Amino acid sequence: MVPPSVTGVGERLELTVGPPAHGGHCVARSDGMVVFVRHALPGERVVAEVTEVHRGYLRADAVRVLEASADRVPAPCPYARPDGCGGCDLQHAAPAAQRAWKAAVVREQLARLAGVDTDVAVRALPGGLLGWRSRVRYTVDAAGRAGLLKHRSHEVVPVDRCLIAHPAIQALPVLAQTWAEDSVSTVASSAGDVAVGQGTVRERAVGREWTLPVDVFWQVHPDAADVLARAVLDLLAPRPGETAWDLYGGAGLFAAALASAGARVTLVESVPPAAAAARFNLADLPDVEVVEARVERVLRRLARPVDLVVLDPPRSGAGAGVVRAVVAAQPRAVAYVACDPAAFARDVGIFREVGWRLVELRAYDCFPMTHHVECVGLLTPGGVEPRR
Repeated sequence: MVPPSVTGVGERLELTVGPPAHGGHCVARSDGMVVFVRHALPGERVVAEVTEVHRGYLRADAVRVLEASADRVPAPCPYARPDGCGGCDLQHAAPAAQRAWKAAVVREQLARLAGVDTDVAVRALPGGLLGWRSRVRYTVDAAGRAGLLKHRSHEVVPVDRCLIAHPAIQALPVLAQTWAEDSVSTVASSAGDVAVGQGTVRERAVGREWTLPVDVFWQVHPDAADVLARAVLDLLAPRPGETAWDLYGGAGLFAAALASAGARVTLVESVPPAAAAARFNLADLPDVEVVEARVERVLRRLARPVDLVVLDPPRSGAGAGVVRAVVAAQPRAVAYVACDPAAFARDVGIFREVGWRLVELRAYDCFPMTHHVECVGLLTPGGVEPRR
């Protein structure tokens, strides 16, 4: 229940901020009540304004810092503030502190949800903290203005610039005009193409050029596709002639990497435009088969046993059914690519229940200034897990 000292949304509390938690906030306590605080850093003393009241916990924004962390820096964007844009959670943290924050969250999620006690360091990608986001989807408000959403809200914040957007996107006139659509998608590709709304763009990764519709998923950091593909190949170490499944394979990034190493790959993707993009872009690779289907429905029909599996599920994770079906196919190794540490940890816990182990873990700061982090884990049957 809510402590009697809290009257509701808008109430201000003086708090000592605790460790970071998954979702871009830190954990504090007020009269025994858990408070999830945004715009704060561990160890700080802040005045926080309550934004949501729930049974058992509160949400709040730090609106005044009484005792600042040494890791606090001025946010470069004027919209990265309480009641502002919800896209960037960590602009007030120094670069090393952002990566330490994300590493702490990954460790905590694995320990709590999977029973795995392991260390991890989040690796920076080239290019710095700003101007990296190659895909930005703006939401249009009732007045036709394009902007970005507030945290946990459908309210649009009109902005004049998004500083984490690629410079070519920042240069577009999208924010200076009105729109009839509900949203506007923008892309600045690694091959130099710029698109607004519909159309196709070229991307370059794993030594290939890709042609993709604007709305087909591709990594938003310019270096992420190559970095993650290299990590998958390094961890799986495919041997010529081995068989592999690329599950939730999208446009075929990991399938192409595995095929280049001599593996015979079955790619499974349920989204029709993404599956079509995979067929088009991988048409020159005879050892890649593209199957358009939901992963959980098609696993029983795939040829088995299989040597290697890449799991790159959506933010919700693969789930128990998929994990158990993968294990039943008796691969020698699974590379799990995860954009959500909680879903990743839950799935790792399922692997461990059936005797598999997370034997290596890498994490990458593919989303600077935000709480998001990308992990690549190597799971093997009966392997030895690293310890802190």
